[in-house]
This record gives sequence, structure tokens and C-alpha cells, in this order.
Amino acid sequence: GSANNYSIDASGWARAIECGVVQYANNEPPEDAYEWTASAEKAPNTPEVITIGFEAGVPVSVNGKKMKPLALIEKVNEIAGKHGVGRIDHIEDRIVGLKSREVYECPAALVILEAHKDLEKMVMTRHQVLFKQQIDAEWVFLAYAGLWVDPLKDDLDAYINHSQENVTGDVKLKLFKGSLQVVGRSSPNSLYDKNLANYNIKTSFNQSYSKGFIELWGLQTRMYNSLKKASKKPKAKKP
Repeated sequence: GSANNYSIDASGWARAIECGVVQYANNEPPEDAYEWTASAEKAPNTPEVITIGFEAGVPVSVNGKKMKPLALIEKVNEIAGKHGVGRIDHIEDRIVGLKSREVYECPAALVILEAHKDLEKMVMTRHQVLFKQQIDAEWVFLAYAGLWVDPLKDDLDAYINHSQENVTGDVKLKLFKGSLQVVGRSSPNSLYDKNLANYNIKTSFNQSYSKGFIELWGLQTRMYNSLKKASKKPKAKKP
């Protein structure tokens, strides 16, 4: 078929493909449905590594070159799409309750979000990372549901903006035939310390602390299992 068989919605961030053969959930979308991404078969045989730079959570550079947001997105779309990165094919739950088969092309979105998520893990505490996942999910729902001006979104924006103050650094990603892999990251605000993480006996972390932590960390679990085993023991018969 031709592109005229499809219903297309596109912005700089993503291209949505619907209707035509795409509406049959078990059919692989034909190659003519795609414009931004190469197939894995036609993608270059050599991987490419790109570096995305962030300042306070905002992507600001590609391979060290500072760029404005739209230009940056267009550049990453071009690079990642060439390597077949950016195709999404899934069943989507619409707000009205119907399910639909949706096909998207969003090379820059996948690359930037993957890089951003990785950088957050480097500069945030575990508690921040886990809670941010909940915030992200709720923010996405509000945007998808058309509740952009709901006051809850303003509340979430305030939290997100504060959480991004330390999300500054560079993330390296390898692109190859449809695959996307983070292969390095650096930040002036990194909470990762190779000297603490090293298993070498000369590490600055006192490994003797581990024994007490392990005893306390698993205390309730051991108590539960002891009670569980005791409850399964056959009761003694009365004489």
C-alpha cells in the first residue's frame, strides 16, 4: 500500500501511524509506513556512539555541540532514525476505554529519555529515583488524557523542576540496527564513587560495616520464615 492508506499525525517529537493495514493487530507494518526510521536490515553495519549533554535535566548538546531544543531533537531524530532506532508498535488503552494498535516513530524521544533516565540514576538517591517514576507516570497520564491545565500537573511540574537541579552531565549511547544502549555517563553531581563501589580491599568503604547491616536488613525476613517453618511442624499427639 501507499502512505495514503494511513492516518498520520506528526510533530518534531513523534510521528503516529494509524489505519490501513496497521489496524490489524497481527500484521507487521509495511516499510512504506515509516519515514523517519530505517529498517534494521537497511541500517548501517557500523554502530555509532552519540553523546547527549544535559543541564538541569534539559538536553542542550549533541556530541559536545550546543543546540536549541528543536534543532537538537531534529538532529537526534536524523542520527538515531538512520540506525533504525525509534520504532514503537504496541496496543494502547485510550481514555474512552477502547484499545487501539498504535505505531510510532520517535527516534529522538527514545534516545533522549533513555539518556535522561540513566543520568537521573547517577545523580539522584534511590528514593528520589523510585518516587520520580511514580511522578512521571502520573504526568504522562495527565498529558495523554488532555488534562494539561489541571492543577495537579502544576504540582507535578514543581516537583519535577526541583528534582532536576542536579541532573547535569553527559550520556553516551550506542546506536546499531534498531538497538539503543547507554555505554557511559558522567556528571559533576555524580553520587557514584568508584572507590566506594570497588571490591578491592583498599577501598575507602569499611567493609566490616556490611555484616551488621546484613543482619539487620534480613531480620524480619528470617523471623517470618522461622515462624512459617514452625507452623508446618506436625503437632505432638496427646497421650
